[in-house]
Amino acid sequence: MHRHLSVLNGPNLNMLGLREPELYGSTTLEHIAADCTRMGTELGFDVFFGQTNAEHELVEWVHDAFRRDASVVINPAAYSFGSVALLDALRMLRTPIVEVHITNIQARDAVHQHSLISTVSRAVIAGAGAYGYELAIRVVDRVLREGRV
Repeated sequence: MHRHLSVLNGPNLNMLGLREPELYGSTTLEHIAADCTRMGTELGFDVFFGQTNAEHELVEWVHDAFRRDASVVINPAAYSFGSVALLDALRMLRTPIVEVHITNIQARDAVHQHSLISTVSRAVIAGAGAYGYELAIRVVDRVLREGRV
């Protein structure tokens, strides 16, 4: 049985490596995509990796994950803190959702501390930098292998 994994990224993450490197590091989203695809494939996942600055496109990708019965690793970025549309779409999933943040959002300003998406996530990985994506994929793999969906 082939497993499906969608690694979804919200607004401004296309600017990683250029945008505030003191906060987000120098790793680019292209590098993260390559690492996620490699690791996901090694663990037996068919991987879709996407980034968008458009909320409606992110919601459509979640709908696609629902139709494909795909697990989701998501860095919703700014949509973490105010997108009820994204939250409602993620609620549909019957598969593991793991939320990733490159920075520790709990150590950020008040606007960036409360993620709506965390309420539907199996796990939240924050502050591990780009490595957080690898950890998130490993969590999804472990949850599925142990049958704890």
